[in-house]
Amino acid sequence: MEKYVLEMRNITKEFPGVKALDQVNLKLKENHILALVGENGAGKSTLMNVLSGVYPYGSYEGDILVDGQVCEFKNIKESEAKGIAIIHQELALIPTLSIAENVFLGNEQTTRGVIIDWDQTRMKTIEMMKKVGLNEHIDTLVKDIGMGKQQLVEIVKALSKNVKILILDEPTAALNDEDSMHLLDLLLELKNEGITSIIISHKLNEITRISDEITVIRDGHDIETLFKGVDEITEDRIIKGMVGRALTDRFPKRSHEIGDVYFEVKDWNVYDPKDDMKRIIKDVSLNLRRGEVVGLSGLMGAGRTEFAMSVFGKSYGKKISGTILKDGKEIHLHTVSDAIKAGIAYTTEDRKSAGLILSDDIKRNITLASLNKISNKLVIDENMEVKVGEEYRDKLRIKSSSILQTAGNLSGGNQQKIVFSKWIFSDPDVLILDEPTRGIDVGAKYEIYSVINELAEKGKTILMISSELPEILGMCDRVYVLNEGKIVGELDSEEASQESIMKCIMQSH
Repeated sequence: MEKYVLEMRNITKEFPGVKALDQVNLKLKENHILALVGENGAGKSTLMNVLSGVYPYGSYEGDILVDGQVCEFKNIKESEAKGIAIIHQELALIPTLSIAENVFLGNEQTTRGVIIDWDQTRMKTIEMMKKVGLNEHIDTLVKDIGMGKQQLVEIVKALSKNVKILILDEPTAALNDEDSMHLLDLLLELKNEGITSIIISHKLNEITRISDEITVIRDGHDIETLFKGVDEITEDRIIKGMVGRALTDRFPKRSHEIGDVYFEVKDWNVYDPKDDMKRIIKDVSLNLRRGEVVGLSGLMGAGRTEFAMSVFGKSYGKKISGTILKDGKEIHLHTVSDAIKAGIAYTTEDRKSAGLILSDDIKRNITLASLNKISNKLVIDENMEVKVGEEYRDKLRIKSSSILQTAGNLSGGNQQKIVFSKWIFSDPDVLILDEPTRGIDVGAKYEIYSVINELAEKGKTILMISSELPEILGMCDRVYVLNEGKIVGELDSEEASQESIMKCIMQSH
C-alpha cells in the first residue's frame, strides 16, 4: 500500500453565496512535488488555506490526514507544528526588518523562553541561507533585496520551522526567468532532502518541468490528477482539464488597421525619487500609432514600470524631463488626474496596493476612476453604477457572488480583471498595460487578450509591458526593448523573437 504524507478527503468550503470547494479530494506522496492548477477562482488557494489552518477546523467540511493521522487545525500555528508551511503570493515579510529578524519572527530563538538569543538566530539563519543559495548579509533589510531573494527568505523562514510539506502559491509570478529557474531548482533540491511540496502556478512550462503529479481543479471540484511517467503531460492536456475544452490558439487573431502616430514620448529622463543623482530612465523616445499594440520588453529592473508611472502623471521619479505629444499636440501631465483627463490610462502591476481598494466592492472599484460618468450634479447614480458593474462583470467573466462582493475576497486573477475593467470603463485613448495578465490562468488570459484586440480594433493606442516574452510576441505589432533605462532596440512583429529581443539586451552591455 502506497504511503501518503497528506490526504484531504471530501473538503467542502462555502462563503456567503458561493461554494468555493465541493467534495475535493487530494493525495500527496512523500518526497513528491504536486502542482495544483486551475482557472482563477477554481478554489486552489482556498484549498491550501484550509490545509494550512488559515480557514480553521469547523469552517469547512471534510478531513485532513497528515501521515495517516486526522488533523483539526484551528490556526496556522497548529499546522506549522505538523510541519506544514505556506508561502502566499503576497509575501508575509516586514520590509523594515532584517533577513534574520524576518526568518524567526514568531518563532524566536530564546534562552529561558523570554530572552532572544541573537547569536543562535544569526547562526541558524546563515546556515539555512547557504542551503537555499541566498548570498546576502543577514542584517540586510528585506526592502533592500529583490523579489527573487525575498522568496528565498520566505523559504528560509519555512525551513526554520522544520517544514515537511511546503506550499507555494504563485511563487514565480513576480520573478524574472533567472530567479524563477533558481527557485524551481531549489524545490527539486529540497525534494531530495525529504521535503514535499505543493505548488500553485499558472506557468505551465514550469510545473511540467518539476512536478511528479498535477491535480486539476475546476469550479471547486477536483477534475483529475496526472502522473509523470504514466500520463501524457503536455500544456494543451492541462489546459483542457482546466477550462473544460481544448484551447487551440493562445492568442486570438486581430483584424485591425494601424493608423498614424498618435502618442509620442521624446527625450524622457527620470531620476530616482530617493537619489536625485541616479538617472533611472535615460533619453527614452518612443511612439505609438492608432490601433496599434506596442510591447515594452526588458529584464526585471530595466525601468519599464518606472517609465510607465513617470509618464502617467509623474507618479514616479524626480527631475522628470522630456516631451509628451498626443495627436501631434504637446500635453503636460503633472498629476494622475491630468493623465486621466487627457485620456491616458495605466493598469498597474501592483493590484493590491495601487490598483484596487480591497475593502470596497466590485462595482465601486470599476467606476472609481470615472465617477463623473455615473454622476448627476456631483451625486452618484447608484442604479447606473450597478448597471456598469454588472456589464463589466459579465464582459470579463469576473467570478463573484455579486458586484457587491468585496474585492479583497476575490482571487488574484479576478482582482486583475477588476483593475482592467476600471480603466476600460474610463474609455481612454491611450492605455498603458503593466503586466496585465500576471497571476492569471490561460483561459482568463485569452479573455483579456480578446478585450485588448477589441480596443485596438476601435482605434485605441496600447502600450503593453510584460515579462512573458511569448505574450509580447503573440500580442504586439511592434516591440521596444528597454535595458538599464535605455531603449536598445525596436523590432516589428516579423523580426521580433525571443532571440532577437535578448540579442538587443546583450549587445547593449
